[in-house]
Amino acid sequence: MLRSVLALLVLLVALPAAAEEEIGSVGYRFKWLGPNDKIVVEAFDDPDIPGITCYISRARTGGIKGAFGLAEDPPYASISCHQVGPIDATRAEKVKSPHEVFSERASLIFKTTQVVRFYDPKRRALVYLTYTDRVIEGSPQNSITVVPLGVR
Repeated sequence: MLRSVLALLVLLVALPAAAEEEIGSVGYRFKWLGPNDKIVVEAFDDPDIPGITCYISRARTGGIKGAFGLAEDPPYASISCHQVGPIDATRAEKVKSPHEVFSERASLIFKTTQVVRFYDPKRRALVYLTYTDRVIEGSPQNSITVVPLGVR
């Protein structure tokens, strides 16, 4: 049993990072040992709808645990998605809703920060929601942003 748990931990740590690109970060809390706590801003493109880029900011825990990827990040995140190129509205209207478009771990095993996309047909808009979930107890902290598809 212990070998299985250790193998799972090694696999999770070795997984490649999600398709996000770090734009920058700022430190908000000094740590004597290891990196400071910081707020990181990342960008990722919607994998199903070319022309939409989302920017997500979230807290990252520093210190010694943070340096080794063992820290649990706070459940706070903010998101802003924008049209950065032409959008095929017909394609956007046919996407699965709700659909997870981004996910990254926020602790070694049990916590993830996610972005879920919804389509609002009445208003012809894509709604992006970010939140953090946890196996035992999630957080109601969340943020949304909307990308309108235009008027017909």
